[in-house]
Amino acid sequence: MGLDAELSGILVVSLEQAVAAPYCGLLMANSGARVIKVERPEGDFARGYDAGADGQSTIFAWLNRGKESICLNLKDENDKALLRRILAKADVLVSNLAPGALGRMGLVGANLRKQNPGLITCAVTGYGETGEAATKKAYDFLVQGESGICSVTGTEDYPSRVGVSITDISTGITAFSAILRALIQRGRTGEGIDISISMFDVMADWMNMPLMAHRYSGGAPKRMGLKHTFVAPYGAFPCGDGGQVLLSVQSNREFRSFCATVLNEAALADEPRFVNNPDRFSNRDDLNEIIENVFRNLTTQQVLGRLDAANIANARLNSVADLSEHPFLRNQKALIGKSEISLAALPVQTAGEAPYLVPDIGQHSEVIRKEFAR
Repeated sequence: MGLDAELSGILVVSLEQAVAAPYCGLLMANSGARVIKVERPEGDFARGYDAGADGQSTIFAWLNRGKESICLNLKDENDKALLRRILAKADVLVSNLAPGALGRMGLVGANLRKQNPGLITCAVTGYGETGEAATKKAYDFLVQGESGICSVTGTEDYPSRVGVSITDISTGITAFSAILRALIQRGRTGEGIDISISMFDVMADWMNMPLMAHRYSGGAPKRMGLKHTFVAPYGAFPCGDGGQVLLSVQSNREFRSFCATVLNEAALADEPRFVNNPDRFSNRDDLNEIIENVFRNLTTQQVLGRLDAANIANARLNSVADLSEHPFLRNQKALIGKSEISLAALPVQTAGEAPYLVPDIGQHSEVIRKEFAR
């Protein structure tokens, strides 16, 4: 037994673009739901993010496999009426359009539930739906900056954005989890509900560790790159063959094992400079120099072997190319156009076949129009 099409029979309509809502839709499709992706006549602009699959976007393929695509012009009354007919039979409406767009078309939950009382709507916004927040345009990078993520990411001298679309992806996951809760609630009450997920709110919640440090512990932690704000030894250390190894020593017991097995200097653990973590952190430059002097005479594999023997947590500082060939990586396929591409599998495994086909622009328009003609 395993998770397998547990959302089978659920119809999701997604007025989506870019990343956040499409990622939520991907998770719905992977759970067995039927996901109808509503696109502009020219298609989701994410189709132009790259051209790695014989001219089509691999990023779009990652986010949209397993969905159906219909192109609608929502300024056209006939297309708007068609969308209303689809929504009359849908279980979930997901959207991340411009602020106020659905309201201007009258496609808000209270109106839609007059025909379909069980409809669940989930609006993904940048900063919220009221006041000034409702009009502020948002993208992943901008919300990273606005929420303070960039202030705790990077080196001591330079802030940085997180190198993946952490705001979009985390918001998509949050929306997915909220929709699942709403479906469970509807199973008890028979009634749908409106959900609003703000990208800023999601990031603010994820920022609670530095936020609590700022409010109650004398200040937010400084940017430290790959170093730690109070633990030593901790960080990336170069090896003799050019590789770098990450390690983290969390206790005095681990440090004693580290000194004896990794550094071959058991007596180092009893030096006053290094007896306890606060001492090690205060003298971290001296300690790091000792470690680097040992590691520069060893290959990356030799260092990893010693760390494993000492039961010290460690990892390679890998590149994306290294990830691509990583023995732990689970891959799955997607077919976009005539191109089959390989991508990292979703982390929650299902017993059935994972979504595979990526829809062309409006590929299912004709079939869906006929299905919901009246």
